[in-house]
Amino acid sequence: MGYKTILTVVTDEALTQPTIDHAAAIAEGWDAHLDVLCFGVDRTQTGYYYAGANAMILQETISRATADAEKLAGLAREALGRTEGRWSVEEGVAQLADIGRHVAGRARFADLVVLPKPYGKEHGVELEPVTEGALFEGQTPVLVVPDSVAPKAAPSRVVIGWNESNEALRSVRAALPLLKGADNVHVAVIDPPQHGPNRSDPGGALSQYLSRHGVKAEIDVLSKTMPRVSDVLRRHVQDVNADMIVMGAYGHSRFREAILGGATRNMLEQADVPVFLAH
Repeated sequence: MGYKTILTVVTDEALTQPTIDHAAAIAEGWDAHLDVLCFGVDRTQTGYYYAGANAMILQETISRATADAEKLAGLAREALGRTEGRWSVEEGVAQLADIGRHVAGRARFADLVVLPKPYGKEHGVELEPVTEGALFEGQTPVLVVPDSVAPKAAPSRVVIGWNESNEALRSVRAALPLLKGADNVHVAVIDPPQHGPNRSDPGGALSQYLSRHGVKAEIDVLSKTMPRVSDVLRRHVQDVNADMIVMGAYGHSRFREAILGGATRNMLEQADVPVFLAH
């Protein structure tokens, strides 16, 4: 099974072209339909309005977001008009506190969501809830692409961050169509447990699973020589010249339903290659 519906979300004019280029390349590579959601975001927080706030102020923020959505949709249609695939563009307005719910509702009916990095210089605050909405509420795998990476339909060399967690396994399963087409897949196991059924063969069960799907995988057992696991993974990506990372998306509850956990956030902040995530 491949990917037949690709979804991407556009909220920032500066990120429109690179995000759509990545999503379109993947959609064309899989002969999939690309759905583009263009949101004008009302970034004001509802709780900040004082009682009796002027209705004109509230209307102004909605009008500005509507104009932003129309502009983004125009840019998206212009960019997609130069592609050969099948696509559709929708526009709408969402409040910052509610955009994740809107994204989740559409992500549920997509096979893969392609999004820009949620962190970085001049990246809007809405990008994090967009990513969380697709991953946690939409329960859909997400490919996060750095702005500077050239669009590519499929990776050639992949690193899997493997720690035997449910999240990591779900990511591997969701990424199987991409893994089967890769030339090399490295299963990175960092400081494997010294006790348990897999202590003598870390990553062996996953390697067997992948090989039965025709994936050419090899196990790389790594020491945690750096403070963060994400740093070790990133260095290994450079060492093997990989062009994609597959890892589980970890989150924890706090004031919102789901917030990206530290390991996931660190990877998304620093990654120089696309990161494939599932929860």
